[in-house]
Amino acid sequence: MSTAFLDLDRRRTVAEAGVRASEEIAAGPDLAAGTAGDIGSTWAVVRSRCDAATSSYLALSEQLGGRVTNRPVPPNHRAEVGPVVEQLTAAARAVDEFYHAHRDRLASAQATLAAVPQLAEHARSVAAAAQRRLATLPQFATYPSVHAPATRLAAGLERLAAASRPGARRAAAQQVVAAAGELDAALTAAPGRETEAGTKLTSARTRLAAATTRTEQLGPAYSALLREFNAASSADLTGNDQQARTGLAAAERDLTAATAALRTGDPERAVALAGAARAQLAVAEQAADAVTDRLTLLRQVRDDPRARERATRFRLRDAQMLAVAKGITAEWASVLDAQNERIDRVVGTLAGRHPDYWAYVQGLDNVTTFVSGVVERMRKQPQPG
Repeated sequence: MSTAFLDLDRRRTVAEAGVRASEEIAAGPDLAAGTAGDIGSTWAVVRSRCDAATSSYLALSEQLGGRVTNRPVPPNHRAEVGPVVEQLTAAARAVDEFYHAHRDRLASAQATLAAVPQLAEHARSVAAAAQRRLATLPQFATYPSVHAPATRLAAGLERLAAASRPGARRAAAQQVVAAAGELDAALTAAPGRETEAGTKLTSARTRLAAATTRTEQLGPAYSALLREFNAASSADLTGNDQQARTGLAAAERDLTAATAALRTGDPERAVALAGAARAQLAVAEQAADAVTDRLTLLRQVRDDPRARERATRFRLRDAQMLAVAKGITAEWASVLDAQNERIDRVVGTLAGRHPDYWAYVQGLDNVTTFVSGVVERMRKQPQPG
C-alpha cells in the first residue's frame, strides 16, 4: 500500500510541475480558468482522484498506527488494504493518462519557464545596444518612426523591471526585444528619409500637373455628353467637376505643407503629407476619367451599337455550348435561353432620336455578368453519371 502511495506521489509531482509551469507562462488557454475541455479542468478532475486516494491511504495508515513496515497487516484490517491499493493505482493511472495526453505542452511550458531568465537578460542586452545607438544619432530622435519604438522600448524595460511572475517577465521581455528591433530598423532607415521625401514630393507634383490637365478636359467632355447623348446617359456624373477640383485643391494644400515640413527637417511628415496628396489626386483623377471615359465609350457604341450586342451573344453561346458538352442542358437550357430574350429587350431600347446608350451598355453588361456567374457554376458541377 505504501509503495502504491509513493508511486502516485511521484507521478503527481511530475505532472503538477508541468501544470504549474503552464499556468505561470499562460501557455495556450488559461489553465486557471477551469473552462470545460482545457487542461486545467482536466487536471482538476485527476487531482481530485489523487486527493481522494491519498485521504484513504492516510486514514488507513492512521488506523494501522502510522507504521510503514514489512510486518503483516493485522487480520482485522486486511480487507481494507486491497481497495485502498486499487484506488491509489487507479489514481496513478489517471495521472499517467493525463500526462501522456498533454506531454508536449507541459514539457514546452517547463522549458519556456526555465528560459525566462535568459530571455530577460537578452532583452536587456539588445535594449541597451539600441539605446546606445540612438544616443549616437540624436538628430533622428524626433522622427516618428524612431520616437515611437524608442518610447515602447522604455516602457517595456519598466514593465520588465517591475514584473515578478515568470509569465509577465516573459511577455515584457518579448515586447522589449520587439521594440529594440523596430528602433534599430528605424535608425537604419532614418538617414534615407530626406531623400525619400524629396523623391515622393517631386513625383506627387508631377502627378498633380497631369491631373490638372485631365481635369481641364472634364468640362468640355461633359458638355459633349449633354450635346450628343440622352441626358440620362450622364446624370450620374453631374458632380464630377466639383469633386475633381476639390481633390486637386486638397492635394495642393497637402503638397505645400509637405514642402514646408521637409524644409524644417521633418521628412517623415513630408512623406505622410505626400501620401495624403496622392490619395486626393486619385479622387480627382477618377472623377475626371469617369466623364471622359463615358464620352469615349458612348461614341463607340453609337458608331457600332451591334458590336456590344455581338460580344454579349457570343458569351451566351459559349455558355450554351458548355452546358451541352457537360451534358447538363436539362438544368441550364431554360436559364440560358432566357438571356436571349433579355438581350432582345435591351436591343429594343435603341429606338427614337435620342436613345439611351448608357442604359443599353448597362443592360448588356448585366446579361454578361449573369452569364459569367452561370458558367462558373456549371464548371464546378460534375457531369451526370
